[in-house]
Amino acid sequence: MAGDKNREIYAKITGHKKAVNLFLIAAVFVSAYLALMAGAADITTGQLIPALLGRGNESTVMVMRNLRLPRVAAAIIAGAGLALAGCVMQSILQNPMASPTTLGIANAAAFGANFAIIIVGAGSIISSGTGEIVIDNPYIVTIFALFFSLMSAVLIIILARTRNFSPEGIVLSGIALNSLFSAGTMIIQYFAVDTTRVAAVLFWTFGDLGRVSWHEISIMTVLFIAGAIYFAMNSWNYNALDNGEETAISLGIKITRIRLTSMFTAALITAVMVSFLGMISFIGLAAPQIARRIVGDDKKYLLPASSLLGAVLLLLSDAAARSLISPQTLPVGAVTAFLGAPVFLFILAKGKGGVR
Repeated sequence: MAGDKNREIYAKITGHKKAVNLFLIAAVFVSAYLALMAGAADITTGQLIPALLGRGNESTVMVMRNLRLPRVAAAIIAGAGLALAGCVMQSILQNPMASPTTLGIANAAAFGANFAIIIVGAGSIISSGTGEIVIDNPYIVTIFALFFSLMSAVLIIILARTRNFSPEGIVLSGIALNSLFSAGTMIIQYFAVDTTRVAAVLFWTFGDLGRVSWHEISIMTVLFIAGAIYFAMNSWNYNALDNGEETAISLGIKITRIRLTSMFTAALITAVMVSFLGMISFIGLAAPQIARRIVGDDKKYLLPASSLLGAVLLLLSDAAARSLISPQTLPVGAVTAFLGAPVFLFILAKGKGGVR
């Protein structure tokens, strides 16, 4: 009798978690619709599907297929990728404050962008005389941002490997590197002679979903799918780590290898997302925390819930960025922090642990 009751309770809990993930999938579609409809161009719901299929008014088709659809695709992949990376970092380090931002990976990418734009000279004013700031060589900026963000991740991994750092030590190493790259960024900007390049750096730093092409989105997608498969295959190992290192070791889990490979994979996903889109804060920190309070700590459900919630948050933030002061567009990275931080603080203050 007791066994039947326990199975019934377990089935009820897992059923709730599955229902939450199904709800989040529906939320992604709703958020994508809202993001597709947001913007200065007045497009009705009836024009949406024909425009996506390449039919109807030529200007409507161009706006929808060339401008809004790539933004929405980038928001889904980047939001899901950053949230997934943050969830894995928090799990393997057993630290709720671990995220791509707090571990210095995002700031390392920003340093690389500063170096490329100011030192190498990848940003300038266009020749039309309008004074609009553009990045002349976006792929150079991306390469430098990717290089330094991966370098930050590799440094953390080397320190953890050679010094046998604890999870807390890894987080502290990330914070130290975060401070180091932030200081390097400030020094580069301080000694910059050309103010236009400084402006170009600020333009890059403001996360922008509209700067990526379908080629870059495809790279992000392939990397995200590969990382998601790897993390899903190790979800049981992450659950074992939640019960303590001694328990995990007794189950035959090679903790160091799991932590290092998971850390590098999460850092690689973050590095690519940030190098293509710029700084997008909050998603990697808050989405996993919010998801944990909804579905609990079981990584079988927490990993997809975090990804889906990250996509929803970034989609809604992008829709808000294009709607609040339309026709002007706000930096989506600022919107994610401005709108997301109060929500995160409210959930923390509420103090409900959710389903465990």
